[in-house]
Amino acid sequence: MEQSASFFSFLLDNLTQFLSFTGFSNFTVGHGIMIVVGLLFIYLAIAKEFEPMLLVPIGFGIIVGNIPFTPGYQIGVYESGSVLNYLYFGVLKGIYPPLIFLGIGAMTDFSALISNPKLMLIGAAAQLGIFGAYMLALLLGFSPQEAGAIGIIGGADGPTAIFLSSKLAPELMGAIAISAYSYMALVPVIQPPVMKLLTTQKERLIRMKPPRQVSKLEKIMFPIIGMLLTTFIVPSGLPLLGMLFFGNLIKESTVTKRLADTAKGPMIDIVTILIGLTVGASTQATTFLTPKSVGIFALGAASFVVATFGGVMFVKFLNLFLKEGNKINPLIGNAGVSAVPDSARVSQVVGLEYDKTNHLLMHAMGPNVAGVIGSAVAAGILLSFLA
Repeated sequence: MEQSASFFSFLLDNLTQFLSFTGFSNFTVGHGIMIVVGLLFIYLAIAKEFEPMLLVPIGFGIIVGNIPFTPGYQIGVYESGSVLNYLYFGVLKGIYPPLIFLGIGAMTDFSALISNPKLMLIGAAAQLGIFGAYMLALLLGFSPQEAGAIGIIGGADGPTAIFLSSKLAPELMGAIAISAYSYMALVPVIQPPVMKLLTTQKERLIRMKPPRQVSKLEKIMFPIIGMLLTTFIVPSGLPLLGMLFFGNLIKESTVTKRLADTAKGPMIDIVTILIGLTVGASTQATTFLTPKSVGIFALGAASFVVATFGGVMFVKFLNLFLKEGNKINPLIGNAGVSAVPDSARVSQVVGLEYDKTNHLLMHAMGPNVAGVIGSAVAAGILLSFLA
């Protein structure tokens, strides 16, 4: 009997040590909730095709970040010396977002905006969501720096949200990034009801003139002039705006095709994998499941609605001063939200519901790419005032 008791005691001690080493003893309900959230992201990406290039790495990263482990073995994303911590450095120091902007610039055609410059005003108006969310966050008790980082979610630009939060509120970066990318994926769900509510049948049927042909010289000059104008006004936006316009220049010059192909292909794919995986891994239950995170998600949804409202209503206001034949279809107002090209596709889809021959995609790309510039400018403004 004594030998049996001793044997079972030995097993119990070793089992306890094993469980402690594996991390099972650190597993909480919060870890389980976050793992389910990661699985949900992967499901939405694969089954519903909601931004799979973003949601698959983020979803898997959430699972990785919430596997319980014993601290001290250099495993977690927040443990100095771990592989995940080294990879997370690019997020924490704002290195990855400018590289993504370089790739975005190399794959973006600004022709629709160049041919009709007043569409840039729509992109600016849609940034109302950023400053609306900023003021709401202040009212809810967030600090000015936290409110600025949260407000940028309304720009529907994940890299910009990561860049600004890394400078103003690094402790909220995981919640802000997950919120921004989640709502970017849900643009086709969030925007159409707002667009339909704010427009009349007559407005939805407005047909716009085809955009004029843009010359090669105009395409080359645009990124140079655009960078000079925006960065002289908002120098703090240089890391994002400079890389965006540089990427566009190597595309439009046509003499650096290999560089452009690398920027918009392998490079942006690698950075997207790293940023998605590490941002997901940073959402550990112990640091992520807080009342602040819930507030950030609520503010993110509100900012998207306000941004869509601002873009659509600005077009309606602009039409008061435009002659018949030159009016703008308000259904492209939502495209000022810089989720490229998803919000422009939403304009096209909603427009085709009311007129099967009225194609709005090319027109919507104007405010859509203007929204990318606008969100980076807004981030620069917030950074200069709040940093």
